[in-house]
Amino acid sequence: MKIFLLGGTKDSTNIIEHVKKNYDAHILTTTTTEYGARLARDAGSDDTIARPLLKDEIEEILADGEFDILIDATHPFAEHITQTSATIAKETKIPYIRFERPTTNLENVETSHIHYVSSFDEAGKLIASDFDSGNVLHFAGANTMADIVKYVPVERFYPRILKVENSLKKCDELNINPDHIIPMTGAATKEENIDLIEKYDASVMITKESGEIGGVIKKIEAANEKDVAIIMIQRPKIEMLNKNDIVNDLKELEIKIEGFLKK
Repeated sequence: MKIFLLGGTKDSTNIIEHVKKNYDAHILTTTTTEYGARLARDAGSDDTIARPLLKDEIEEILADGEFDILIDATHPFAEHITQTSATIAKETKIPYIRFERPTTNLENVETSHIHYVSSFDEAGKLIASDFDSGNVLHFAGANTMADIVKYVPVERFYPRILKVENSLKKCDELNINPDHIIPMTGAATKEENIDLIEKYDASVMITKESGEIGGVIKKIEAANEKDVAIIMIQRPKIEMLNKNDIVNDLKELEIKIEGFLKK
């Protein structure tokens, strides 16, 4: 079995480990960074591609590689690549699985500090109008910073990002002080988030609704304890996705793969 895996997430490395353990499978994983590719190789991926791919490049790889399954395990907010991969799968009739981590269960979590918005532009406007004092912790990736600093002074802005060339270049282009950059090495604990709030005198935290695996609950708990606001960007809805193509955990993924193998 040959699998083309769109990765770059913790979900994708979990998938690689699970598939390699349970199947005789060759996996090619694509990520947008060398860091993500290294994690994929460490998890057991046979081959990796460490750069963003255009639609025609994905189509060419699928055609030349004779892959059996396309698995999209990109981030819930990687709307464009999910839309693209679902379209390609439909056009080429390759079996397709969208691995989508469940939304965060907040049933037993205090949510009074959360302010929901539908975009980063909306988040920037909300901070400018309602939170004009204290600093801003940005826990939502380098690609989304520009939409915030359109409205929030860079003097107040502290992004937690991977210290890779592309992200650092974005910070430089936005005139973000290097001393404001917080290195990211994985999801932070509640205590680590509290330390960041205190160290940078933050009044606001920005995060995506990226699920428990993205550390959302730990951010909320820290915000509750320190009485700071959380601006939470809600997940985009992707029209091309068929709900029957979506799985939320490794057991559901296994059932889906088994179904394809029997055909």
